Amino acid sequence: MSRLSFTLAIILGLAVAGCDRGAPDAAQESSASSALTGQIDDSAAGELMPALNVTDPAGRTLNLGALQGTPVLLNLWATWCAPCVEEMPLLDTLAGEYEGRLRVLTVSQDMQGAEVVGPFFAQGGYARLEPWMDPESAIGFAVGGGSMPTTVLYDAAGQEVWRVQGGYDWTSEEARAAIDRAIAE
Repeated sequence: MSRLSFTLAIILGLAVAGCDRGAPDAAQESSASSALTGQIDDSAAGELMPALNVTDPAGRTLNLGALQGTPVLLNLWATWCAPCVEEMPLLDTLAGEYEGRLRVLTVSQDMQGAEVVGPFFAQGGYARLEPWMDPESAIGFAVGGGSMPTTVLYDAAGQEVWRVQGGYDWTSEEARAAIDRAIAE
């Protein structure tokens, strides 16, 4: 039994060591010219949005469970994630184009919280996105977001329609068509 415990401890240690979530200085580089390679996946359709709280740098709290009534595009991201950084301006544009019909909610998974998220938003000048944070990654664990960014579209009843794991071109015709179909239902 102790050999199994030792093996599990080594595996867990390697997994944690391989994760550089604590590297806030710069987004990870990608060898591709664009990190927007995600695909729409509806295999978890029908799952409910987790009723968890997020906070902003000013300390205000938002309960995701209270968002029913309007479709929500929930984006889990981090300042150190290259595809996340690349798609933030696209999500800001999307939020403006769908204002009143779709709430685009970006939730940082950065462990440093407001220390890195506040400056990131100030530098990016996002006009429509709000700097929500989940430094414990509770939402990522709840929705099964195994990679970042993970973006989940929920309908007005709070049920998942589809998700994208990895960066995605939110300005593409494919994205607009998928969103239009989902919010029309």
